[in-house]
Amino acid sequence: MLKKLSVSAVAAGALVAAVAAGLVPAAAAASPASVPSPSPTTPSASASASAPLTNARIAAHFDLAQGRTPENIALAPDGSAYVTFAKARQIARVSPEGEVRILATLPEPADGGVGTPALGFPLTVGIVRADDGTLYFLYATGTSDLTGVWRLRPGGEPRRIAELPADGLPNGLALDARTGTLYVADSVRGTVWSVPVRGGSPTAWSTAPELAPTGFLGANGLKVHEGAVWVTNFDKGTVLRIPVLRNGSAGHVQTRAVGMPGIDDIAFTGRGSRLLAALDGSNEVALVRPDGSHSTVLTSADGLQNPTSLAVRGRTVYVLSAGWLTGEDPNLILAHRNERADGQR
Repeated sequence: MLKKLSVSAVAAGALVAAVAAGLVPAAAAASPASVPSPSPTTPSASASASAPLTNARIAAHFDLAQGRTPENIALAPDGSAYVTFAKARQIARVSPEGEVRILATLPEPADGGVGTPALGFPLTVGIVRADDGTLYFLYATGTSDLTGVWRLRPGGEPRRIAELPADGLPNGLALDARTGTLYVADSVRGTVWSVPVRGGSPTAWSTAPELAPTGFLGANGLKVHEGAVWVTNFDKGTVLRIPVLRNGSAGHVQTRAVGMPGIDDIAFTGRGSRLLAALDGSNEVALVRPDGSHSTVLTSADGLQNPTSLAVRGRTVYVLSAGWLTGEDPNLILAHRNERADGQR
């Protein structure tokens, strides 16, 4: 949102909200020139061969001028990644070689999306991939005709399969293939919705107070893992676990980690509750241990530019950076996961 020489009205409003949420200090947000750029002399969190993540490299650069701010990621078996470009309203495939191919561009709302809650512009957000290659993703516009869950089958056209409230901000998305359920984190309404994978009416699966925002965004990143829905709260800096009960309803919310304001998406490193978290405002990726303690494993020295989403496949970690505040280099970073160092055997 932050450009090198000027800040648009939309971006300025979002930046003010980010300051209120504690993403960046007010002094740093006063001028685009005051936002620090990554320094080549800054020690990298992954510099040591014994670090949990090593050999970080930028695998793809995205064009900020075209609105290609990457927001969420889903992996395919061939090593490619499916990405939502939030401001461009696009779904793209990034090949293992870093080549970008646009698969779909979502229609712009009639009012330009100025009524989109919290942000004031339409954006594509969470994305998941089913085993048959079908992509499900979220679109938030502030209008009832477009906001909701969308589907894109291989070779097909995007189609909305479930309407979500226009006064909400659907953000994180997860698929439970076992039950055929999509879960959606609504950052403004502080709700986790459930939607049948075939489409239809959404159900407010959880409206627990732990999901609510405190000024900007609440429930954000979302994953289904080992019988529970895991959700981050951006404003509160928390990681939450919500058990899925036998009848499919939501159990009691458990707070599993705190102290990470600006937390966006998460990705589990394997079995158990060890996970990686993207910390948007501080340009960091953190390793969160089962006891809730956490430490920085990637920083701006590794190329992070406001990281928004992560994915893990084997020993490779994929990290998207949107450049929302740095305004410099939206990118995809790949890093090697050191299983001994991160405690995952």
